[in-house]
Amino acid sequence: KTDFINFISDQEWKSIEPVSSWFGPSSFLMSSMSALFQLSMWIRHCHGYLTENVGIPAWGSYAVFALATLFSGLILGLVSEALETDWLG
Repeated sequence: KTDFINFISDQEWKSIEPVSSWFGPSSFLMSSMSALFQLSMWIRHCHGYLTENVGIPAWGSYAVFALATLFSGLILGLVSEALETDWLG
């Protein structure tokens, strides 16, 4: 605590180079990283719900997520192909 107070009162913070905007908390990169962490926590919550409340075994929960990943990839691939075809004429 004392070191922090001295850091502020002695204005040592002026000698530290600021973080670039690319790595700042509100940058696109950090916002995307935050979204990935939130997604992983949501997946963990869903896995816990499926295994504890619904009674699906762990391998069954993994299978559900694997199928969801495959189907979302399929849908995203089809949508991107449809958009590419429309854009290119």
